[in-house]
Order: sequence, then structure tokens, then C-alpha cells
Amino acid sequence: MATTADIRTGLIIKLDNSLYSVVEFGQNKTARAAAKVWAKLKGVDNSRSIEHTWNSGDTIYPVRVEKKAFQFLYQDDSGYNFMDNETFEQIALPEGMIDAPQFLKEGQEVGVSINTETEQPMSVELPDKIVVKVTYSEPGLKGDTATRTLKPATVETGATVNVPLFVNEGELIRVNTKNGEYIERVKE
Repeated sequence: MATTADIRTGLIIKLDNSLYSVVEFGQNKTARAAAKVWAKLKGVDNSRSIEHTWNSGDTIYPVRVEKKAFQFLYQDDSGYNFMDNETFEQIALPEGMIDAPQFLKEGQEVGVSINTETEQPMSVELPDKIVVKVTYSEPGLKGDTATRTLKPATVETGATVNVPLFVNEGELIRVNTKNGEYIERVKE
């Protein structure tokens, strides 16, 4: 059995028959009362975000999660289709389970979190940084580089990313999938 001392960021726990991922946690200590442990939780099997408080030492129920490498194949009416890189088994998942579906490209490797108790997929996580090709971008004005001016650019996945003025159509850029921001230009 796990207690509140085992809480850490990213831990998935069962609370009120739902699964939640710990986003942030901390401890409140007062002189007279017992210590309390609080956590901000994000729903794994639902779209709720909640805060919960336990007494220090209370029992929590963590869920064992295994992360497997899958490859994104295609998107159709059934959802986003992925293939297990080891068993070649295919699964179709809804868009809500994917952390940044706008950056998925065919053949890309992703990490799928699987609940080991039920063998059900819980979420799909893209790599933190990916390289994509700019398919459309307005030309930048020469000499307008005194400030960090950004312009919208469409990448090969269809997503729009704000890039510096010097980035042109056809170039490869590295993008942060967590916040959708431009990181750098990539040489081929």
C-alpha cells in the first residue's frame, strides 16, 4: 500500500473510481494541526481537473502504468491508428487521449501509457521536440530583425506555429510539442 509520502509528479492514482495524474503537489504544515498533503490532479479517463487534500500518511491507490513504443499509422473515422512496435498489434484511439494531435505525422514514434491492470491504453505522448517541414509561410521583410518578431507558418501536419521572420517555406524547424512553440531551424 502506498501513502501520501509516495506522491510525485506524473503518478497516476485511483480516486473515486476515476484515474488522475498528479500535476503538482505540496504539503501544508501548521503548528497546531496535523500536516496535510494537497495535489492538483488531471483526469486520465475523464476531462476533469481537480484539487484534492489528504491527511499526511493517508493511503492512496496508485495505478501501475507501462509505457510502450507505438508508431502512428493514419487517422480515419475510427480515430487515430497506432501500431505496437514489438507485436505489430494495431489500436485506434480518440483524439482526446493524445497530448498534441496537431503534430502527429505518419510513421512517427510515440509513447502510449497502458494501464497494466486492465491492459487499456490511457494516453499518447509525443516526443518533447519534433522536426517538421514548413509548408506555407509569408516571406519576411529584410532588415526587420531588431525585435523578435514572429509570423505564422503552416507545417506539414497542418498545425500553425509562430516562427521568426527568417524562416521560409520548405525549411525544417524543431517544435516543442508541449506548448507548440518554435525552438530552432534545422539543417538538412
